[in-house]
Order: sequence, then structure tokens, then C-alpha cells
Amino acid sequence: MSNTSFNIQEFIDSGMLELYVAGVLSEQENLEIHNIIEEHKEVKEYVISLEKDIAKFTGLYSPSSFSLESTDITKNSANETKVIQMPQAKKNWTTYTGWAASVILALGLTYNFFQNESLKNKVVDINNEKEVIQEKLNQSESLLNIIRNKDVVEIPLNAQNNFNAYAKIYWNKSTQDVHLDVKGLPEPPEGKVYQVWSLTLDPLTPTSLGTLDGFVNNESKIFTIKNPNESQAFGITLEPKGGSETPTMNQLHTLGVVKV
Repeated sequence: MSNTSFNIQEFIDSGMLELYVAGVLSEQENLEIHNIIEEHKEVKEYVISLEKDIAKFTGLYSPSSFSLESTDITKNSANETKVIQMPQAKKNWTTYTGWAASVILALGLTYNFFQNESLKNKVVDINNEKEVIQEKLNQSESLLNIIRNKDVVEIPLNAQNNFNAYAKIYWNKSTQDVHLDVKGLPEPPEGKVYQVWSLTLDPLTPTSLGTLDGFVNNESKIFTIKNPNESQAFGITLEPKGGSETPTMNQLHTLGVVKV
């Protein structure tokens, strides 16, 4: 039991002193703890207090048991001091043994309780992980079904204005669903948001399809929006939070044309 970086309170809270007093430790452990008690006043005071509590608990404590004076001083008729030795309380070691057994039983029950709680928490964590994994598998399967649908048009959105960005759109014209994979977009700065645009090219007319709110917290970076327009292209710009009525062209991050 090394004293390196010895923490007195942690040692007191460890329960080793209770086992020491109960007499259930090995000879080596008793010696180590005895040395610690001698070295640290706080530990010694705790052991003394613990022994008193044990004595009270087992019925061995009386005002004379731990009195600083073990004698009763009276005076005789000659005014001479006479010392009468008080009988020492007889220790009932059977009671001590019963207390020690109770301590050990309590410690064992406490240990088993925390072990069971730890096991329960692990089971809960495993079940939560299974649910998360299953949810991700379901999302992946759903996305695969979307991609493989014969009615879905795939539109790559390439980087614009020297931005390091890319995205991909899966557009189902019959359901008007647009699924955006924006994993290739950098995280928007504070106060900014990505906005998606449907475009007709002649003349160039942008129509907002909404902003990608919750971009940072969306782990999959898959967004689904509605597009009732006869789109010829799609673009994504970076706009002030809340979006803009018209796209900021120098903040056009990606653009892709729908193939006829």
C-alpha cells in the first residue's frame, strides 16, 4: 500500500479502516495500515472514533470505558487520598465478531449492488447502441431504396467559386422529393446557413427550396425537401441565417445541371 500521492480522505472513504478494526485483513495489510495510522493524525483520530462507535453499537461502551481516568479517587476519614482501581469492562469478543460479520456482509451487499448497477448500465448502453446501429441501418437501407428507384434522377453538384465543396441530389419527380447528400459541404460559419435553389436556365430564374437547418447536428448530412418545380439545375449557396430571397452568387458553393 504505497503512500505516493497519499490522499487521506480517499483512504478513509475506501472502507479499509473498517476492515482493519474488524480484524479481517491479512497480517501484511494490518501492518501497512498500522503504519499509515501512525503517520497520519487524521487517520488515527478516525480509527479511534470508529472504535468508540463500535463499542457503542455493541453495548460495550460506558462513560468509564473510554474515560481519561481509570481510577476513582475518594478520601477517607483521615483526609488521606485512597485510590480504588475501577474494574475494566470485559470485552465480549463474540459481539465484536458479530459486528465484523455484519460489516463484511454490508460491504459485500454494497459491492454486489454496485456491480449489479454497473451491469445494468452496461446492458442499457449495449441496447442503446443496438438501437442506434439499427436506426442507421434502416436509414441506409431507405437511402439505397431511394437511389435504386428507377424514377430517381441523380444530379452531382460540383464546386463553384473555388470553394472546396461538392454535393449530390436524388430527385424523384413523381413524388417531388429531393434527397440531398451534402457530406461534401464544409460546416457553415456562425450566423450562416446553406440554402438550396431550384433553377431554370433560360431565363435564369432561382426558386428557393429552403435552408439546411441543423446542418451541424445532422450526422448523416442527408436532407429531404420538396421540389414541385420543373428544375433544370440545382445550386447551394451560403446565406445569412434565415435565408435570402435571391441567391448570393459569390457564395454559390455547388451547382449541378439536370441531364435531359
